[in-house]
Amino acid sequence: MISKEMNERLTQTGAGTPGGEWLRRYWWPIAAVSELKTEPVQPVRLLGEDLTLFQSGRGDVGLIGERCAHRAISLAYGIPQENGLRCAYHGWTYDTAGHVVDMPFEPACLPLKVKAYPVEVLGGLVWAYLGPEPRPLLPRWEGVARSDIDRTVSFKPLPCNWVQCMDNSMDPVHFEHLHGYYGDYYNRKHGIEQRLRTARHLKIEFDLFEYGVYKRRLIEGDPEDADDWVVGHPIIFPYILVVGPGVSFSYQMRVPIDDTHTMHTVLAGKPRDPDQTLQDEVPARREHVKYDERGRVNAPWIVLQDEMAWIGQGSVSDRSQEHLATSDKGVILYHNLILENIEKVQRGEDPLGMIRDPEKNFPHVSFRRERASHKMTRSGVSDPRSDRFAWAASAAPAAESRG
Repeated sequence: MISKEMNERLTQTGAGTPGGEWLRRYWWPIAAVSELKTEPVQPVRLLGEDLTLFQSGRGDVGLIGERCAHRAISLAYGIPQENGLRCAYHGWTYDTAGHVVDMPFEPACLPLKVKAYPVEVLGGLVWAYLGPEPRPLLPRWEGVARSDIDRTVSFKPLPCNWVQCMDNSMDPVHFEHLHGYYGDYYNRKHGIEQRLRTARHLKIEFDLFEYGVYKRRLIEGDPEDADDWVVGHPIIFPYILVVGPGVSFSYQMRVPIDDTHTMHTVLAGKPRDPDQTLQDEVPARREHVKYDERGRVNAPWIVLQDEMAWIGQGSVSDRSQEHLATSDKGVILYHNLILENIEKVQRGEDPLGMIRDPEKNFPHVSFRRERASHKMTRSGVSDPRSDRFAWAASAAPAAESRG
C-alpha cells in the first residue's frame, strides 16, 4: 500500500500538479481526422482542461480554450470560417493560435486571445501537446506512421483514472482469472458458450527499454523460447499498450480526460493488400460503457472485462488500502517509473519516452514485437467487433492515411 498523498501524486492530471506537469510533456491523441468532416468543431477535455478542437474552412486544425473571450460562451458551438472559428453568440472569430481576428460591430479588433495548444496530424489522428516549449517531436510509432497499414480507431470514455488502466497492462497474471474463470462464469450465466482458458503463469518479468517496458511471461505448456517469454509485449511509457504481431496490431491508448475519467483510444491496424488503394482516412467510432440493470459493467469479451476491472476499482483507486503481492511487481515498477519521471520533470529533465532527435523519429520508431498472437487470446468468446475492419469497410472508402 502507499499513502493517500503518494496516490494523489500518481493520479493527478491537472495543470500545476506534479503529475499534471509531467503528463503535459507528451503528445496525446484527441480525435480522428475523419471526424472533422462531419463535426468540424468539437469539445475536448484533456488533462483536466476544457478545450475546443476545430478545423477551419481552409483545413487548418486548431485547439483553443473552451470559452469566448467576450462573454464566456462555449466555443464548441462555434461556426468554422475560412480563417478560423466564429463564436455563435456575437461573431468574434479566432485563428488556430487563439487570437481574435474579427470583432463584428466593434470599431477595431482588440489584441485579445484565448489559450491555444499545438496540434499535429499523424496516422489519421489529431494529436495535442499541452506542455512547455520547446516541445518534443510527435513520436512516429511504427503502427501510427507506416504507410502500408490500414487503420481504424475507437474512442470510449471510462469513469476511472488512467493509471488503473495502465496498472492492468503491467499485471499479466490477471489474464487467467479475469479473462478465464470470470469470463467463463459471466458467459455461462448469460447463456454464452465459452471454452475456459486455464493456462497458468509460471514466470513474469519486465524489461526497461528506451521508450518504456517489455512485459514478458512464460505460460504453462509453452517452451522457454516462446514469444511471450523471449519477446513480450511493449508498453510505450506512459500510456500505450501494444498488442499483436507485426503490422496486425492494436495500440491501446489510455488518455487522461481528468483525474476521474479516461478516454480509452484504440488504434487498430492490419497490413494493406497490395492490390488495394491507399487508405484516404481512418474510420472512427465513439463508444460508451454499457451496464446491466444492477449497474455492473457488461463484460462478455476480454476488453470489456478489463474495463470492468478498471471501473470496478472506483473513480480513483484508493491504493492506501491495497496489499500488493509478488504478482504485482510490474505494477510496483510502473508506479516507481511514474514517480521517478515526475521528479525528472521537476529537475528540468526530459521524462522517459520523449523524442527530440529527428534521426530517431524517421521514417518511424520501431521496437521489439511478438511474431504471433498470444495463445491465451485464441480460445473462448471473442469480441465480435475484434475485426475492426468489418465495420470500417462500410463506414468509409479505402485510400492513404494522411500525415
